[in-house]
Amino acid sequence: MAETHVLFVEDDDVIREATQLALERDGFAVTAMPDGLSGLEAFRADRPDIALLDVMVPGLDGVSLCRRIRDESTVPVIMLSARADSIDVVLGLEAGADDYVTKPFDGAVLVARIRAVLRRFGHATGGQTMGEPEPQPVGGVLVFGDLEVDTEGMAVHRAGEQVALTPTEMRLLLEFSAAPGTVLSRDKLLERVWDYGWGGDTRVVDVHVQRLRTKIGQDRIETVRGFGYKLRP
Repeated sequence: MAETHVLFVEDDDVIREATQLALERDGFAVTAMPDGLSGLEAFRADRPDIALLDVMVPGLDGVSLCRRIRDESTVPVIMLSARADSIDVVLGLEAGADDYVTKPFDGAVLVARIRAVLRRFGHATGGQTMGEPEPQPVGGVLVFGDLEVDTEGMAVHRAGEQVALTPTEMRLLLEFSAAPGTVLSRDKLLERVWDYGWGGDTRVVDVHVQRLRTKIGQDRIETVRGFGYKLRP
């Protein structure tokens, strides 16, 4: 089986070298770059399986690099931020990142988050909770107004036009589509979509819901204050 190729962009020499060694010990192939511009060049040349981007890198900052990568690819992106409360976390998610990890991080935690992201990108299927009514697709297609979700072909159309979603956005939409009208809490979405077996930062959910709304319609996903979100049938 081919090694998973990780692009790691970090300007701190000690962190970059130590993290590269740790990832390689866990079986990853790593291309490590010290700045955003060389990171972008490496991404275009190597087409890695996943990108780890520090927010504060010289030349082209991590948020801008994430945006450039997202313009060209749906490859998973994890942002690395030195502060959990930093606005950079939200900016990175809005730029298209799929998750983030706060520095300083434990190597085992980083590897677990990488593998969780890769699992959901390799298996972009929706979840179904026991007891909830299963939607009845016609030919694998669920229809919600002008929105069509092909659960087999992993394609989405709105008013006849194809909608480009990242794999994380697709998984999120599949969760909503599997139980239209049912409120899904942020914690439940973190568990199902992000594969968090523990409490996570709900900002990840909120930003991805907002990104999804801009693509499928602002009124398609309703906020239920104090509880979570639901898809309008």
